[in-house]
Amino acid sequence: MKQYIVDAFTDRPFHGNPAAVCVLDRWLKDATMQAIAAENNLAETAFVVKEGERYRIRWFTPMTEEELCGHATLAASFVLLTFFEPDADAVRYSSCSGDLSVKRVGDLFELNFPTYELKEIPVTDAMERAYGARPEKAILGLDLNCIFADEETVRSLAPDYALLQKLPGRIWNATARGHEYDCVSRSFTPETTVPEDPVCGSAHCQIADYWASVLGKKIIRAYQASARGGELTCELLGGGRIALRGKAVLFAVSDLTLPQ
Repeated sequence: MKQYIVDAFTDRPFHGNPAAVCVLDRWLKDATMQAIAAENNLAETAFVVKEGERYRIRWFTPMTEEELCGHATLAASFVLLTFFEPDADAVRYSSCSGDLSVKRVGDLFELNFPTYELKEIPVTDAMERAYGARPEKAILGLDLNCIFADEETVRSLAPDYALLQKLPGRIWNATARGHEYDCVSRSFTPETTVPEDPVCGSAHCQIADYWASVLGKKIIRAYQASARGGELTCELLGGGRIALRGKAVLFAVSDLTLPQ
């Protein structure tokens, strides 16, 4: 069985967010897919199987199955549109988060994802202790999105991961207006084996939605200020949908030897 490793939301190897992609003829046992993801020890491993006109996609961290993963979906689409369906312009997925689609736009891949209801909640001392700096605002959606005064604060954060996990939300994002980009963000995932997500697509379904409202823009140029770094262009489409656009680059193709 072939496995592809792709760096997503970048055009340079060793940047962006790496994901493993396995394109299957049929589903493996859940325990086998979880074991492969644990062996890879990357933030996500995506498994896809063609079912009719669509592909069904599932995402696994080294520890558990996830409901949605943007960068691994981009990576899977890069693989499918490069190696399996090179004449196609788009790929459609079924997933536990509903129907998803990814299309090729020049040298970019565009993910059509859902947005989430966002509500402002009070900034607390617990947030300040967890992040190591006091946010100006706190916006709760699927994740906790804390808004800071400037880009430099976001880049210099050294959060207390144990305290972050006591705050509401699935992922704990820090964001501010950027100098070269509309916004700069970081995403912390201490419950996983990768405590800071290099580039988080699903987080930007909320981050870009917030900044689009604040800045009065439909299109947001975003930078994820992790150690690897990554770029996204996000466009609010209306109707609860958002387009996330980014590049991808192949790092490796390998053959997996599975026990019989």
